Amino acid sequence: MSNLAGKTLFITGASRGIGKAIGERAARDGANIVLFAKTTEPHPKLPGTLYTAAEEMEKAGGKTLICVGDVREEDHVAAAVEKAIATFGGIDILINNASAISLTGTEATDMKKYDLMHDVNTRGTFMTSRLCLPHLRKAANPHVLNLAPPLNMSPMWFGRHVAYTMAKYGMSMCVLGMAEEYKGKVAFNALWPKTVINTAAVKNQLGGIAEVTHARQPAIMADAAYAIFCRDARSCSGNFFIDEEVLRSEGVNDMSRYRVDPNLSEDQLMLDFFL
Repeated sequence: MSNLAGKTLFITGASRGIGKAIGERAARDGANIVLFAKTTEPHPKLPGTLYTAAEEMEKAGGKTLICVGDVREEDHVAAAVEKAIATFGGIDILINNASAISLTGTEATDMKKYDLMHDVNTRGTFMTSRLCLPHLRKAANPHVLNLAPPLNMSPMWFGRHVAYTMAKYGMSMCVLGMAEEYKGKVAFNALWPKTVINTAAVKNQLGGIAEVTHARQPAIMADAAYAIFCRDARSCSGNFFIDEEVLRSEGVNDMSRYRVDPNLSEDQLMLDFFL
């Protein structure tokens, strides 16, 4: 499989950031992109909407389908999947990108934040995978990619922000379990960045421009995801990939193109807080 021409990708949280970048990269091959998210109106702190993202993907060469919905609502996801099948005839790739984040300690995490993270991250990933699987199993090279970190039971990752870690590791455990359950049928992999990625959500959590300047652009995650999707699903499953490692395995050794600030060196970049 040399490219994604004619393939259909279903992306949750596709209106901005990494989800949008993955869609744009696939669109350059002429892929079909199903954009599933809630963002129909501009947010004061988070730029971009489903419509602006779809427009950019169309300009890149893809075909798009906008599905407005909440990944926490089963009927919304089911309706989007049905619309995708009716429009494009199938689903080849699912990207579970939608995620809620709050890097807060136990007493600073109210139950509304806790429920949001677990409903979006863990439950949303499980439910969307479940609803897409009957169609993925019919695809020639079916991939599911969760934007989730490698599992690491070190107390350090839990002590800092236990509620968020639990929610993200829920996405990671979906990879672990479903890769085994669907071995030889559907690929389930995780992808995580080596460094901080320049997205609005990360900028809000880190509290400013300085940290995001010491980051890479979402394009590195998009290029890594693309490389994974072009691999044989039946022999590439159950992996917890790191973006830079994927690209190096593809022969890409110069990562300078991805730096937000080209004047910084690689060792000046801020490592992701799960690595």
